[in-house]
Amino acid sequence: MTDRSQESLVAAQFGPRAAAYVASPVHAQGEDLRGLAALAAARPGASVLDLGCGGGHVSVAVAPHAARVVAFDLSAEMLGAVAAVAAERGLANIVTEQGSVTALPFGPASFDIVLSRLSAHHWPNLVAGLAEARRVLKPDGIAVFIDVAAPGDALLDTHLQAIELLRDPSHVRDYSIGEWRQALTEAGFRPGREKQWRLAIAFQPWIERMQTAEDHVRAIRSLQRLAPDPVRRHFAIQADGSYMLDAMSIEAVPVAAPATSPTAR
Repeated sequence: MTDRSQESLVAAQFGPRAAAYVASPVHAQGEDLRGLAALAAARPGASVLDLGCGGGHVSVAVAPHAARVVAFDLSAEMLGAVAAVAAERGLANIVTEQGSVTALPFGPASFDIVLSRLSAHHWPNLVAGLAEARRVLKPDGIAVFIDVAAPGDALLDTHLQAIELLRDPSHVRDYSIGEWRQALTEAGFRPGREKQWRLAIAFQPWIERMQTAEDHVRAIRSLQRLAPDPVRRHFAIQADGSYMLDAMSIEAVPVAAPATSPTAR
């Protein structure tokens, strides 16, 4: 069996699905995107890093307000799709860069704003990725991280991580808001304003977007059918498998001195 890294698995999962993620309504819409655009508008002329850019929805949202946006991702195919969208919309200030979040190819204090949306649950080491975000952020800069939020309850958390991994083998972990605060602090940030909301997931587009293997689809549906009442209620599981996710955003600013040795996560 060929050895492969978490990064190569993520790239293999998402590269062939680039067009689906560009078009995905779940990723292309949302009040959180409008909030990021407003944040960029409040800091006109900023240099912005879109960390784990995926289909480029964050880059496109903030580009009209920024001097420069770097769309950064593991997948060359995703970056190609982002570049095509930027060209189509005349957003010449969006540039693409390929690499890993744990080894960013940028110098210290390169960006005024660092943004990451629906990416961190794929990172092999959350604190290491956040420490790199801290390193490339200017001392007076701001970062915003948006992702699926794990419930604090162990039963609910186990169900969420199980269906996420079955649907997408490159999934690492959805973190709770408490885990996010701890990780950000370890990485040299001061966590700030938080928001939490619910996100409706239509089952069929959710599995089709990832081209989930049929045996994994059956396993997900089996877990849903066998789920105890607290799980069924929290995730509002429907007869067709559609359900509700918890989502969150958290702002963070750099502390005076970055963390010296981020712990593995």
